[in-house]
Amino acid sequence: MGSRPVVSALTPRQAGERARQVLDEVGRAVVGKPEALELVLLGVLAGGHVLIEDLPGLGKTLLARSFATALGLDFRRIQFTPDLLPSDVSGAPFYDQRSGEMVFRPGPLFTHLLLADEVNRTPPKTQAALLEAMAEAQVSVDGVTRRLPDPFVVIATANPIEYEGTYSLPEAQLDRFMLRVRMGYLPVAQESAMLRARLDRAAPEAVLDRLTDPAEVLAMRAALELVEVDDDLVDYVVALVDATRSHPQIQVGASPRGGLALIQLARARAMTDGRDYVVPEDVKTLAVPALAHRVTLRPELWVRQINADDVIAELIESVGAPQTAPARP
Repeated sequence: MGSRPVVSALTPRQAGERARQVLDEVGRAVVGKPEALELVLLGVLAGGHVLIEDLPGLGKTLLARSFATALGLDFRRIQFTPDLLPSDVSGAPFYDQRSGEMVFRPGPLFTHLLLADEVNRTPPKTQAALLEAMAEAQVSVDGVTRRLPDPFVVIATANPIEYEGTYSLPEAQLDRFMLRVRMGYLPVAQESAMLRARLDRAAPEAVLDRLTDPAEVLAMRAALELVEVDDDLVDYVVALVDATRSHPQIQVGASPRGGLALIQLARARAMTDGRDYVVPEDVKTLAVPALAHRVTLRPELWVRQINADDVIAELIESVGAPQTAPARP
């Protein structure tokens, strides 16, 4: 990939200011989705992967491409289908007639930001190839392991309605997504404004500016590690995760990775809010996106149309949070 350009270290406040600029820029293209945009950016800053579970036509592809543009990241898209092979994702060796040697041809995984479209439409073997890339930032082909570019971010989409011809994501893969995002329909007034903006600019999409590059994204992630988390907030996160394991409506609770994700996302939210310390509200706001997809409800709850989001929201209300925020200048 060549030598990495040197970027001076950023403070959490500097990184947070840059992150807000990126958010504003992406908001020029993706209208009326501020909560979803913020969650995706928090996932990128926290070094995780994002699952967007929603209906077709709600701007998921536009969202991923817009973040890639504003962040200055290479972008590739894979449309997952039932006949997709692992080599179609990770790449494969081919015979070069000129040199008479086998040469590796990288697949679309070799990028900074990958949109994995309708990831639940591909068989488990191909899902496993994506899982290795998400978990280890590497691919293994013919016994050779190759590192992926840094940063490497997967934004995957899944249609929650159509189950015919789909393969459920295994719990191990769901757990690799730092958070799950739902976009939802635009309110009527905002949908009208979006259509009017499309007519006014006389072009399919807004043209976005590149605000950062891969090295600066890594510097923003490094700044995240300077955001402080007090012991009482760590205990609060552990209490929330532990509550998922004993809740009567939950069959399988969240893993320790869920607690790590919640901590890192809370630090990212603090940073984008201009703080270098986490407060209880950061944890409360992100508990559902970080934990709901990691729990398995008891089967009888499906009939009663109770979903994991509702159960996690109930836990947030029942688990006591620290009463005071840490004193900071």
